[in-house]
Order: sequence, then structure tokens, then C-alpha cells
Amino acid sequence: MDLALAPETLARWQFGITTVYHFLFVPLTISLAALTAGLETAWVRTRNEKYLRATKFWGKLFLINIAMGVVTGIVQEFQFGMNWSDYSRFVGDVFGAPLAFEALIAFFFESTFIGLWIFGWDKLPPKLHAACMWTVSAGTLLSSYFILAANSWMQHPVGYRIDPGSGRAELTDFLAVLTQNTTVVVVFHTLTAAFLTGGAFVAGIAAWHLRRGRHVPVMRTSLRLGLVTLVAGGALTAVSGDQLAKVMFEQQPMKMAAAEALWDSEAPAPFSLFAYGDVDEGHNEVAVEVPAALSFLAHSDFTTTVPGINDVNEASQERFGPGDYRPNIPVAYWSFRWMIGFGMASAALGAVGLWLTRRRLWLAPRLRTGPDEVPRLALTRDRTLGPALGDWYWKLAFLTLGFPLVANSWGWIFTETGRQPWVVYGVLRTRDAVSPGVSQAEVLASMTVFTLLYAVLAVIEVRLLATYVKAGPPELTDSDRNPPDRVGGDPADADRPMAFSY
Repeated sequence: MDLALAPETLARWQFGITTVYHFLFVPLTISLAALTAGLETAWVRTRNEKYLRATKFWGKLFLINIAMGVVTGIVQEFQFGMNWSDYSRFVGDVFGAPLAFEALIAFFFESTFIGLWIFGWDKLPPKLHAACMWTVSAGTLLSSYFILAANSWMQHPVGYRIDPGSGRAELTDFLAVLTQNTTVVVVFHTLTAAFLTGGAFVAGIAAWHLRRGRHVPVMRTSLRLGLVTLVAGGALTAVSGDQLAKVMFEQQPMKMAAAEALWDSEAPAPFSLFAYGDVDEGHNEVAVEVPAALSFLAHSDFTTTVPGINDVNEASQERFGPGDYRPNIPVAYWSFRWMIGFGMASAALGAVGLWLTRRRLWLAPRLRTGPDEVPRLALTRDRTLGPALGDWYWKLAFLTLGFPLVANSWGWIFTETGRQPWVVYGVLRTRDAVSPGVSQAEVLASMTVFTLLYAVLAVIEVRLLATYVKAGPPELTDSDRNPPDRVGGDPADADRPMAFSY
């Protein structure tokens, strides 16, 4: 049988497709929940209508994302039984514990309080209503923590023992699974990247509206919020990424070597920004490199020796037995660079935007009429600098709102493929984790169905987002401006349409 079509390979492709697609919604859900809660809190404190309109606008986009995230996330659980039954049998006792906590605690907070937030606009006092969204935000953070703890155990298994009778992994220290340094650093990195993603999303959509001179007060506030979130998230993502690289160097040296396509050990080891040639055979030619940067990234020391792929592979053979312990080197090399490049490009754009807004070069509130008689926002007080600079930034800000999504996807691809051939590092190989009774045709059929289903969902998601983004923030009604000051609202309003119909 052609290895490219083996059930194991097809099962990995299927899980990769569904996981990457699902994770497009996760960082937006995490960040938009917190940003929406912050905007609603600002409205509760100031009663400024621009904050309320912004809350309703970004809250609606948040609801679309979380709905799609829940739908696509359910499919992940199906696949454990469909294609990875041996994996589920081996790690079920360990893996099930954090996932159970995620469902019983985190998802309970999210599902319960998001319902109160949706239907409680004209029923709950403003402070209590805002508290509901903060609780939803806390639920998304807890959910992320428990799920990432389970994934971190696959990267660095701790707090378990192998039952000699069944050969299964049994949980012995749940606290160790939740608090090991891999979990803490991965959670830090993932959450900061989520806010980088949300900041770029908010800033990009706000820039799109401002370029057209629409909803200026609301979008100006949203733009500043998005830019601050983007810059802060980018800086913290860089810090957390540095910490994660050091943990990776200690626990998975092969992944570090593959990220650089470093075939032979070097001290100090450089970091290449770009290479060409056949990185899979060690014939790559480095075009641009930073001397000793990989050594510093690995151990905060510019002289540290970084083991090469060949040396790590030999050490793994001595420890685990004969075999090839190298991941797909080109995928690891390029995914690592695309993750960093796309993420930092958005952060840099956010820094430029903050500088421009602080200098007020392009946020003057007046409108001007161009040759085509279409009103446009005056982008600057400087007649020579303004139109070209402002128009350039609006377009770039909108186009790069998707950059962090690309970075997140390549980050997970690097994380999971760089661990191969292990599904649980050093304990369970991927080839031993697939369902033994599933045929090539069955996996291919399910992968095709899931891929087509996700393509349909992608069309629905994009059309929903586009529709509500173009519509902009809703106009406020009298009931919006005068919310109830007690739980339950006015009994006379019982027959009014649902509050969600705003």
C-alpha cells in the first residue's frame, strides 16, 4: 500500500484539517469575550453610547465565532473513537480528567452565562449583565487551560504510571498535569497569541469602517482598543514564545533542531531567517541568518551547544530502539518561520498604528469629499503626509487582520508535527495509536465528508461575519439607553421581541 494513503496518514490528515479549522475560532472567542466585557464595563461606568454600540457590535461577532467553535469542536471528540481508538484506550484515564473538568466547570460557565447575556439585555441590571460576559470570558480561559493541559501532557507526560497488566497509562498526580512547566508556558503563549489575534481582528474591521468614514466615534474607540490589544498581545507572545522555546529545547531537542533544519550540532548555533535548497536532506543554503541566536533562544546563552538532527536521532535510537525519530523537516522549518513572521507582522502594524493615533496624524474627525463625490474620513491634519499615509494604513490594517490566524495555524502544525513520530512523546508512537479495525477507504470517506462539511461551514461563517461587519454597530433604542435597574425588568414588556433581536 502506498504510504501516503495508509490509514495512519489519512487519519493524521483528517485530524489536522479539522483541528486547524476549529482553532481559527478559538483565539477569537477567547479575546472577543474579554474585549466585549471590557467595552460593556466602560459603558456601565460612563453611560457613553459609543461603548454600548461597540459592545453590541463586537458581541454579535463574538457569538458567531463561539457558535462555530462549539460546532467544529465536537467533531474532534468523534475522531478519538473513530480513528484513534488505541490512543484513547491508552491515555483515556489521563486525558479524560482535564477534559472532564473543562466540560463540567468551564463549559458550564460559558453556556449558562452566555445565555443570560444574550437574553438579559432588557431583563438584568447593567452591572449584572456585564458580569455575565466577564463570567463567559473566565469560562473561555478555564476551558483553554484544561484543554492545553491535556495537550501539554502529550508533549511532556508527567503524573502517570503504566499499568503492567493492561499497558494503559494511569493518572497518579492530576495536579502535576495541571501545573507542570509545559502546561503553564503553553497556556501563556496560547492566550497571548489569542489576544494578538483579537486585537488584529478588531483593528482591521475598525480600519475598514473608518476608511469609509462610517460609525466614526465607535470605530475610533474600537481601533484604539484593537491596537493596544494587538501590541500588548504581540509583546507578550514574543516573551512567552521565548520561554516555550527553552522548554522545548529541554524536553524535545529534536523539535528545536528541526525548527532550524540543523543537521549537525553547533556551538554557537545561528538562527536562519530564510534558506533555500533541500532542507530535508541537509543541503539547504542559508540566505540570511542571525549568529548565535538559536543558542540564545534555546538556553539564554549565546554559546550554548544546540544538538543537531543527526545527533538527536542517534540518541533517540539508543534510548527507544531502532527507528527514524525525525519529523518532517521542511514542515517544521517553514511552519516555525511562518508562525513567527505572520504574528510579528501584525504586532508591528499595531505599533505603527498606535504611533500614528497618538500623534493624531490621521484621526481628524472631519469629512472631506473626493473627486467622486464620496464622503471620506479626513485622514490627517497634515495635507502633504495624510492621504497617502492614511489610505495605505487603512488597507494594510484590514488585510493583515487574518495574519494572526495564519500564525496560529502554523504554530499548531509545528507543535504537533514536530513531535512525530510520537503521539505521546517518548511513550506512545503515532503508528501504534490508530484504530486497528479502520480501513483506508473508511478513513478517506470520513475525511472527505468532514472536509466538505467544514467547507460549507466556512462559507456560512464568512457570509455571517461579512453581513454583520458591513452593517456596523446597531442604532440604540430607548430601552437600550434606559436599562432596568432591577432583575426581571418591566413586567409590561413581557411580550416584546427577544433582546437578541437588536
